[in-house]
Amino acid sequence: MQRVLGTLRALVPSFRASSGAGEGGSGGGVSAASVLTRAAIGLGLLGWGFSNSLYNVEGGHKAIVFNRLTGLGERVYDEGTHIMIPWFDRPIIYDCRTQPREIVSTTGSKDLQMVDVRLRVLFKPDPSRLTRMYRTLGMDFDERVLPSIGNEVLKSVVAQFNASELLTRREQVSREVKQRLVARARDFQILVDDVSLT
Repeated sequence: MQRVLGTLRALVPSFRASSGAGEGGSGGGVSAASVLTRAAIGLGLLGWGFSNSLYNVEGGHKAIVFNRLTGLGERVYDEGTHIMIPWFDRPIIYDCRTQPREIVSTTGSKDLQMVDVRLRVLFKPDPSRLTRMYRTLGMDFDERVLPSIGNEVLKSVVAQFNASELLTRREQVSREVKQRLVARARDFQILVDDVSLT
């Protein structure tokens, strides 16, 4: 212990001399440069941390946050600038605006004729259930779900009508497709705004 204290006592006078406390004078510039360098590095790190702790959610979008320690949070963030902890938090941003999707299906009618049907769907994710959607479907939910449930609904509805009835009772066919598709898409946290047959 005495040895360590002796070494520290010997270093203190040499530190004072190199910093300009003695008569050298030229050591003051070196010390000022090292202080400025440390201050610049500190400010740079502080600026980097501040810029990486903010994220923006654009208009028409919603966000959920994945934390490396706790996993997905249940809170849904609206538009605006939000704070996160760099490296620990990662925002996952969904576009919650209505989007179009066209589904093409060849299906059999009641009189066993093959009919080509185009279904145009306007959909968006359910903003209140984004965490569950991300856990089960991921970001490309429309690619995974809409083609399969669209074909399923079209085949089940078109099979109830003759080929001629598909033209004469088009409004009824469209209404029935919409009702079934809305109900089926709700199971996957997708809100269907409009459906039209072309």
